[in-house]
Amino acid sequence: MSLKASREDRPPVSSGGRGPAKRSRRSRKSRKGGWGRWLVLLVKLGLLAALLVAGLVVWYAQDLPDIESLNAATRRPAVTLVSSDGETIAAIGDVYGETLDLDDMPKSLPAAVLATEDRRFYSHFGVDPFGMARALVRNVTKGGVHQGGSTITQQLAKVLFLTPERTLKRKVQEAILAFKLESRFTKREILTIYLNRVYLGSGTFGVDAAAQRYFGKSARRLSLYESALLAGLLKAPSRYSPANDPEKARARTAQVLENMVNAGVITPEESAKARREEVAATARARPSFGRYFTDWVLAQVAAMPDTEGKDLTVITTLDRVLQIKAEARLKTMLDAQGDKLNVGQAALVVTASDGAIKAYVGGRDYDDSQFDRANQARRQPGSSFKTFVYLAALEAGMTPEDTVDDAPIQMGDWSPDNYTGKFLGQVSLKTALAQSLNAATVRLAEEIGLKSVIATARRLGILSELRHDATTALGSSETSPLELAGAYTALSNGGLFVQPFGIIEVSQTNGPVLWRYEPMNARRVVSPRALSGIHEMLSEVIQSGTGKAAALSNGRPVAGKTGTSQNYRDAWFAGFTADRTCVVWMGNDDGKPMKKVVGGGLPARLWREVMEAAHAGLPSRPLAESWNEPAPIFEIPEIPQTIEDAGNVLKRLLKGIGIGD
Repeated sequence: MSLKASREDRPPVSSGGRGPAKRSRRSRKSRKGGWGRWLVLLVKLGLLAALLVAGLVVWYAQDLPDIESLNAATRRPAVTLVSSDGETIAAIGDVYGETLDLDDMPKSLPAAVLATEDRRFYSHFGVDPFGMARALVRNVTKGGVHQGGSTITQQLAKVLFLTPERTLKRKVQEAILAFKLESRFTKREILTIYLNRVYLGSGTFGVDAAAQRYFGKSARRLSLYESALLAGLLKAPSRYSPANDPEKARARTAQVLENMVNAGVITPEESAKARREEVAATARARPSFGRYFTDWVLAQVAAMPDTEGKDLTVITTLDRVLQIKAEARLKTMLDAQGDKLNVGQAALVVTASDGAIKAYVGGRDYDDSQFDRANQARRQPGSSFKTFVYLAALEAGMTPEDTVDDAPIQMGDWSPDNYTGKFLGQVSLKTALAQSLNAATVRLAEEIGLKSVIATARRLGILSELRHDATTALGSSETSPLELAGAYTALSNGGLFVQPFGIIEVSQTNGPVLWRYEPMNARRVVSPRALSGIHEMLSEVIQSGTGKAAALSNGRPVAGKTGTSQNYRDAWFAGFTADRTCVVWMGNDDGKPMKKVVGGGLPARLWREVMEAAHAGLPSRPLAESWNEPAPIFEIPEIPQTIEDAGNVLKRLLKGIGIGD
């Protein structure tokens, strides 16, 4: 065996040796080469990304709006509706207030906005990388979008030139426009434009319009708390509006005040003092009411000539206090008993003797359903239509004490029953109407002629289609609460025809009057004799009949009629005093039956509550007497088709003026 060790058995040479040192240097060189390659790759990727971003910017910049058009920003015309006492009901469209300089505003207002929206406003160049990074970290840690990174300048760019859509294109264009705005305007000018143009809810643009809407005063006179409240609206104007949700508005305002303390613009003591204003400040914010009425009125305004594209002020007939009370009472009653009795909806209309609408509720909750049941819905009025049958009988010469046979009657395959299931035999017309007897009413309609009944309803203002069969006498033909209210108003005002109306005057805001309501010439539709008789009969309905629940306090004279359609699908109460008429409907939109709800139940009770509110401060008066004029010769509703028809018409006319029997 050789004493010379093989190459493999030799011990490693020390580090001072040549071979291993070469390998170490090659290893370090290899590692350096790897890092270099990665560095080159990163540089290339960075350049590629920069090129892509540059290309994206150039591409999105092609259709950017011109910032020189800033002062030509368009808006929707504003329509402001005012109640009869001069208070704003609603404002539709884009409302701008006075353009104010920063020096015109309280220092607390821009301070609150900057403390909440953009604390680095005076130090960034339109886009705030630090703010964006901070927002990104917060949103990632909170697991959602809790904070935005847009600056005031970016928000102004979006407000003036862009849509609210959340897309990459919009964000890139927003940043480009922000740079342009910063190069074109000073910081002070940007903040001034922003505060005068930003949307603050309820159709208001700019702090002055918002101050007028929510607090009834100029932005020049805002308190610290009110300034903080307006600043809080910027995040979500509808959600934090004191008119929509006072509790959320208070919580948001408290957060803004805390932001101001953290930013060092107010002290904790000043914040605490401002918080003590919160109840008074949010209480002054106008509540949302009369929204069904607003829709009804705006549809009429839109059809008027010379109003398109103009800011308008519309003076309405609405009684603001009564409207708020009527909405509250309707909702409270349905909330308390609606589920139990399966009553899903209700509507009501209150008119003055000239047809002016004082309250108008089209449903339980406008936010849940904008369908207007006061005007758009057509429902069977049930026995509330019987008033026209008995009025036609009085016009034909009968009296409340004349009798009719309440006995079974067969009309082809149909035989009307009474609600109680009993028949009373010979009864007076007054009793038949007070007890709402179906068989007696159908027999009476047959006696005087259904054409006469339909003509009477038409004369008082029922324009909906009426069926030409005996069921019409019991209210099988559909109508609306608004239409029925107009017809009953003619019974309350001395027998004069009225058309319910809600608009007194339309004018261009701060400009000329464009339209003014002109009362129609007085036209008698009920004779004095018939009017006196129907007053007596409808008063008996409440004194001893089906409408006892509608009796008003202090013995105020009142007349009215209950109505319930087949299977309890609709329940009504229609009635009047010398000063006001009110019609109430209850039911379900899908026509499902209620649980034995009749007109003399919930509707009569709601009618009483609303009418008590409507007569607050009004003296008790007897039911309105008609004018001292001779009874008219009534119009013939339709041309007689046979000699027998002509003879019947002639008999009724002669009997109406006291000739014949």
